[in-house]
Amino acid sequence: MASGGLSHFTVDEALDREVIRALRDKDARALEELPRDKLNSGSCEIRNWICAAGALEHLNLRWVRYCPGYRTLAGTGTGLCFASWS
Repeated sequence: MASGGLSHFTVDEALDREVIRALRDKDARALEELPRDKLNSGSCEIRNWICAAGALEHLNLRWVRYCPGYRTLAGTGTGLCFASWS
């Protein structure tokens, strides 16, 4: 089981959904090619998800819940993710 943030400060649903897709599909190339400038500040938590995926590559991502948590109309917030591998 894992939980944590994806994009931070400004929610980037496209980035978050691409990360989740790559995790689910075990698409290491897509994870390697994520734009480094998008993995700064709070969004650096995505790197933890990538590490978890590497450690759990022998398992399948069976369940994911993604909740874009907006705080303001300007799009600030956090992409929240919860997942389970088995």
